Amino acid sequence: MGVYSNRFWHLINYLAIRKESAFKSVTVLILGFVANSKLSTDNQKSMKYTYTILYVENVTETIEFYEKALGFSRKFITPENDYGELITGETTIAFASTELGNSNFKKGFEKIKNSGKPFGVELAFTTENIETYFQHAIKSGATEYEPLTEKPWGQKVGYLRDNNGFLIEICTPIKLE
Repeated sequence: MGVYSNRFWHLINYLAIRKESAFKSVTVLILGFVANSKLSTDNQKSMKYTYTILYVENVTETIEFYEKALGFSRKFITPENDYGELITGETTIAFASTELGNSNFKKGFEKIKNSGKPFGVELAFTTENIETYFQHAIKSGATEYEPLTEKPWGQKVGYLRDNNGFLIEICTPIKLE
């Protein structure tokens, strides 16, 4: 037991001998703290990043773009065509209609524009076949934003804009030595 643990138990013993009611209060406080610490730790362990949802004018057209340009498969689109998901691995990329966004965000939100500078957020996809995927995406309707380049750490990256104007990074995996 460490120094603080020994002091803690000495305090508990002292309170048990001197003041039974104080002992009970401290015990409840300590047990509550331990329980809350455990819940906090359990919640942190169970927290998982699972969705990126982009709000778009046309969910179906956007899903079709990602299927054609990047080769992803459709998980589903709602019958109302206001929400859809792609099968993209551990984190789901989803698209919701701007109308759905308006109903979710009572304070409003910035809608993406396909002109001007993109938002400071990107969807990044890794592949060893970066040149092939980059060119295929452009032929499928993506717009080149920054050409393919090699970074000082050896990673190749290129930036595109999707059919809505969202920024897409296509890159090689970072190789750790």
